Amino acid sequence: MAALRPTCRRLLTPALFEARPSLLPQKRCLATTASEAPTPASRPQTAFSDRVNAGPSFSDFLGGRPDESLDEILSEAESLELRTVQVGPKGRKREHTRLPSWLKTPIPTNENYKRIKSDLRGLGLHTVCEEARCPNISDCWGGDKKSAATATIMLMGDTCTRGCRFCSVKTSRTPPPLDVHEPENTAEALSRWGLGYVVLTSVDRDDLADGGSRHFAETIMKIKQKAPAMLVEALTGDFFGDLEQVKLVAQSGLDVYAHNVETTPELTPFVRDRRATFPQSIAVLRTAKEARPDLITKTSIMLGLGETEAQLYDTLRQLRAAKVDVVTFGQYMRPTKRHMKVEEYVTPEVFELWRQRALEMGFLYCASGPLVRSSYKAGEAFIENVLKKRSSLKREELVAAHAGRDIDLGSMARAES
Repeated sequence: MAALRPTCRRLLTPALFEARPSLLPQKRCLATTASEAPTPASRPQTAFSDRVNAGPSFSDFLGGRPDESLDEILSEAESLELRTVQVGPKGRKREHTRLPSWLKTPIPTNENYKRIKSDLRGLGLHTVCEEARCPNISDCWGGDKKSAATATIMLMGDTCTRGCRFCSVKTSRTPPPLDVHEPENTAEALSRWGLGYVVLTSVDRDDLADGGSRHFAETIMKIKQKAPAMLVEALTGDFFGDLEQVKLVAQSGLDVYAHNVETTPELTPFVRDRRATFPQSIAVLRTAKEARPDLITKTSIMLGLGETEAQLYDTLRQLRAAKVDVVTFGQYMRPTKRHMKVEEYVTPEVFELWRQRALEMGFLYCASGPLVRSSYKAGEAFIENVLKKRSSLKREELVAAHAGRDIDLGSMARAES
């Protein structure tokens, strides 16, 4: 092929290759210095960017501070008035009620919240605070130290076999098997935190023969072994009406037995799973009290589901007949659009009214408010004080009994001599 090329091309080609510059990168010499580089042209300011820069910052939204640009301060009646807004595409707009101001809570951002969440995930534990999307999580997990925090541990996994129309916990007919290490891990985590009062709850496990009662009882006993002074509240299901399982948990060493009736007897079929009935829940609370008369029994009721005053009064009377000690009232808040809607946003004044009515009916304690939940810090603090007073009274009675016995023995010895 080289022979076919003209002679001039054969002679010039090697010379061109020799004269070709090196392919290695070479240092370039700039015509101007760096200080003389032209500055890029800035974008012209627009009216939109000016408005954004002059508006509130991201920290203002997180802090929940009121808008200081309001021209007038709302009166108390106006602040309790519900506001509506039109949502949806044009031509198909619908009216939507905004969340009242008394139901808004800050976003959890502090370090203690992150530490507690990290500890729970590290031990493979679940909390009802997260699974049920509790609005109080920033308050309960946001204490200055772990000993001031409250976390309701959810046993037996994060998947329930029932499908109540108000609850956002995952459901399945065949949830994963129980974790045999969960009682030990739970007791270890709680003893490490050094809490004075803890709440244990669980999903319903109708797939188990005992409903998970032995798992519950084992967890309580291990907690008491590692931290005997720790007060334990157990918020259980109804064990499908098997009252022997209720007795097993009640006699496992816990201090407070809680089971939620959730709503009135009339609304129970529309709110709870069909396998949960109001008489069944009353039987659970009554049986727990009969198994251990010194046990504090507790339940919780949601408002805003369409209940009437007469229905609520009847519900409280049935609870007192079952010797329930503590009742809490809280606002039902719709977790997602798939759940039943809120019929009414009850004002704080109405919650205070029902608190007074419950105390007048003979309940030992009542926590009532829009953001109150069954596991509520204020209620736990009160119950903790009650239990401590009972414990101190028992110790005083034992001391007095021993002192009286010593006096009797001394008098007998003197009489014999």
